[in-house]
Amino acid sequence: MKTLRTITHRTLLAAGLAVGLSVAASASATTWRGWNIHSPGYPNSVALKHFAQTITKKTHGDIQATVYNNAVLGDQTDAIQQVSNGAINFANFNMSPMGQYVPKTDILSLPYLFNSVKQMHHVMDGPIGDQFAADMKKKGLVVLSWFDSGARSFYNSKHPITKPSDLKGMKIRVQDNDLYVDMVEALGGNATPMPFSDVYQALKNGVIDGAENNYPSYKETNHYEVAKYYSEDDHLIIPECLCISKISWDALSAKDQKIVRQAAVAAAKEQRRLWAKDSREAKKYVANHGAKINKIKNLKPFQDAMKPVYAKFYKAHPDQKALVQKIRNTQ
Repeated sequence: MKTLRTITHRTLLAAGLAVGLSVAASASATTWRGWNIHSPGYPNSVALKHFAQTITKKTHGDIQATVYNNAVLGDQTDAIQQVSNGAINFANFNMSPMGQYVPKTDILSLPYLFNSVKQMHHVMDGPIGDQFAADMKKKGLVVLSWFDSGARSFYNSKHPITKPSDLKGMKIRVQDNDLYVDMVEALGGNATPMPFSDVYQALKNGVIDGAENNYPSYKETNHYEVAKYYSEDDHLIIPECLCISKISWDALSAKDQKIVRQAAVAAAKEQRRLWAKDSREAKKYVANHGAKINKIKNLKPFQDAMKPVYAKFYKAHPDQKALVQKIRNTQ
């Protein structure tokens, strides 16, 4: 019995030590919160989940990363501030609202800036993307990789758009951004800023004639039911970033920085692949459910109509003209 008591005692000591080590490791782990505006299952959400899981796994639990979807940690404006000051550790941001914090990023919202999604990827993955990242880092945001948000085109309830004059007099919903308002008005339309959640009823009731967005959003919002003419002009191809707070980044060892960076690059590849797949499937779905799709073959008249938009932008940002040209010249 003495031998049994000794064995039992030793077993209990070992178990207690294991629990103690586990508690200690848990207590020393760093907890990361990630912001995401999308719902679970969305390409960005899937990629961000894998990003978080990879970090947790490869740091052996030293960093416990969790993604919070559906903007439960605040809207994007709030989240940018929170990542900047370290209250949120990482996030996936669309670059459209970033201009009020990092003025240079307004360039990325210029219409017809990129000639394709593929070209946008090439630009943002190279030295030009590094320039934007350098400016964002000054505001406390470290860019780890660049995501895709597709190409936005016009859709409406009246007729196909093949030339700028087809937009004349149309009430087109746009995001609340002066560049987008100027874009529609330069094409002869009446720009109507409006919350995205109000667009379906506004289209259905004739308050507006059309809007602009990518295929997945056109499908998921059921806008194809009330605005069946989708005309591909790809006027906006806006990248998104996977960013980490500079405060969180600087606290990492060189080894963990490498782990986080590699996980972010892998997440971008996954997000782009899933986004392209969703876009193809969404286009096929809306076409099978009554949408009338046409690709605008001659974009030059649309691009030429943007000259006053660019002139106004250059007047406000004279130092950015060379960068715009560099983007356009990069293939």
